[in-house]
Amino acid sequence: MGLALVHGRARAGVRAPHVKVEVHLAGGLPSMSIVGLPEAAVREAKDRVRAAIQCAQYEFPARRITVNLAPADLPKGGGRFDLPIALGILAASGQIPLEALADHEFIGELGLTGELRPVDGVLPAALACAEAGRGLVVPAANGEEAALASGLDVRTARTLLEVCAMLLGSKALPQAVPPPPARLAGPDLRDVRGQAQARRALEIAAAGGHHLLLSGPPGCGKTLLASRLPGILPEASEAEALETAAIASVSGRGLDPARWRERPFRSPHHTASAVALVGGGTEPRPGEISLAHQGVLFLDELPEWDRRALEVLREPLESGVVTISRAARQCEFPARFQLVAAMNPCPCGWAGDASGRCRCNPDAIRRYRARISGPLLDRIDLHVDVQRLPPSELRPDAPDGECSTVVRQRVEAARRLQAGRAGATNAALDQAGTMAHCRLAPADQMLLERAIESLQLSARSMHRILRVARTIADLADSERIATPHLAEAIGYRRAARGIDQAA
Repeated sequence: MGLALVHGRARAGVRAPHVKVEVHLAGGLPSMSIVGLPEAAVREAKDRVRAAIQCAQYEFPARRITVNLAPADLPKGGGRFDLPIALGILAASGQIPLEALADHEFIGELGLTGELRPVDGVLPAALACAEAGRGLVVPAANGEEAALASGLDVRTARTLLEVCAMLLGSKALPQAVPPPPARLAGPDLRDVRGQAQARRALEIAAAGGHHLLLSGPPGCGKTLLASRLPGILPEASEAEALETAAIASVSGRGLDPARWRERPFRSPHHTASAVALVGGGTEPRPGEISLAHQGVLFLDELPEWDRRALEVLREPLESGVVTISRAARQCEFPARFQLVAAMNPCPCGWAGDASGRCRCNPDAIRRYRARISGPLLDRIDLHVDVQRLPPSELRPDAPDGECSTVVRQRVEAARRLQAGRAGATNAALDQAGTMAHCRLAPADQMLLERAIESLQLSARSMHRILRVARTIADLADSERIATPHLAEAIGYRRAARGIDQAA
């Protein structure tokens, strides 16, 4: 009897649990069975593996073959186990050395010709493999992605025959290297003409990690402003970028290894469902809110979204994670994103405009704004009215505003203050942190309480006002929150009263 053990990795959300591929050869009628909770794609591996071994000029043993994928209670899906199963059969039948398998993990789908084809979710597997202290062998098309995991020896192969040659010691596999980082040249804030208040709100949102709602008539620059937010955010740390890249890797949409340090900007259409936003499926995959992790989620035409889809945002906005539960498994995806939403003030879009062209009656405006729930609006820190610009400010010779590089320097300085003070952005402060780091002078405390009473705001809104005021003080390099900082933070809540009352 022959027995072989090969190391592999499954995919469970953004995790890559270790899987032992055990192959046993016994006497009896020739057959092959795969056990260990395999899904259809894994059960079909027996036919791919047989053809690949024969095309590689090795002998497929005419014996009773049992393949066990341990642990047995972990669902296994995809074609990622083809390569370890094939190597296990060859090792159990004595065609390649058993001891050569101990120091490596193997991932890859096999074609009938023995070609190694790429699979998704390689980066989480590479990160887990680096922690385990073993090398990793992947298809050549996955090499650059796997090489993003630092401290890991990644080898790439194009065929099963090349992997066997490495294990036999006759030919070494090439080592994967990460691609050179792409030069990022995103949209610049300089393109935004005028809109001083909206630009100021965008800078505050970037500095403190706050959520932002832009309300204004069509064509006033709401989408233009939102698309400039990633350009003024600080560069993501290596840990943040790897976490974001791991989500993209398991999403099935592909990961560009050259742009893995870029903060994501997701802008789904308003017809997207709740599942598209939060994630899901028979085999749970991340949705738009997880794909925007450590970046920006832009929701345009906010009242046009299905209300049930918007309501799924409420918990992730607070917790920063989303949990998808199914009968057989439960997956947790990180979802700490910055929400930027845009909306028109009424169905025609021109309510409050100086042109007076709006003909919507008050009931229609109230119904339109009531499509957004009060609890969701309560979780958005900054509410800004964006006005239509006069033609004189849109001339080609009109002066440009500050560029993204200059604004980002102020944002980074404010973020450094927050990291040194609390180890987190102001928007991420819990209640205890808010009380400790957002203290007010007695006169300012009275001002805040009067504003809460007159605007009929909730306790959550009060805490968010304090955090925004703390961010404004950080941008001014002030150790304490002064009256102008608090007054400006309250002003960003006044703009929301009409929407809140309608909702």
